[in-house]
Amino acid sequence: MRKQLYRAAAATVLGLSLSTGVVAADTGNIVNTGPGSSNHIHSRVKMNTHVKNTNTVTATNSSDQSAYSGDAKVKNNTTGGSAKTGDATNDNQTTADLTVSNTPPSNGSDWVGPSGNSAKIDTTGPGSSNSVSASFTDNSKVTNTNTVTVTNSSSQSATSGDATVSNNTTGGNATSGNASNTNSTSFTFDVSNN
Repeated sequence: MRKQLYRAAAATVLGLSLSTGVVAADTGNIVNTGPGSSNHIHSRVKMNTHVKNTNTVTATNSSDQSAYSGDAKVKNNTTGGSAKTGDATNDNQTTADLTVSNTPPSNGSDWVGPSGNSAKIDTTGPGSSNSVSASFTDNSKVTNTNTVTVTNSSSQSATSGDATVSNNTTGGNATSGNASNTNSTSFTFDVSNN
């Protein structure tokens, strides 16, 4: 009866626990069994962890701008003043900042097999058969798929109008304005699969 109680206690003590990615089995002890005893401690640990991260990042910037300055004309006057057209400008600024981070289960980068395990078979009787066995299976799989697409399209047009001073007895100055385009685009992506 005492021998059976020890075996039942050993089977009960040997448990499995999964905590923060580390698998550990508790201590198993078999002591003081009688002659001809058959004593066995078996520990089996199996991990099936599957992590799949799919990140799709798409940034599209499309700018289609046009600016035109009108014509300025001074003509057919006895005394003509100055002719000046205004400035034609385009300005486009785009900023995109994106951070994607995939973190595996706690302590996932340090996954290890059974740790802190111990088994003890002590003071068994003559002719006893004693064995300790342990097995560990790790079927962990991590799959990361990152797709980053950046498209920047800028079509700009700026035209300054004509400044004309003509057919005047006394004419002023003719000044055309500036025509300019400005495009500033900044994309920052930080994709991290830890």
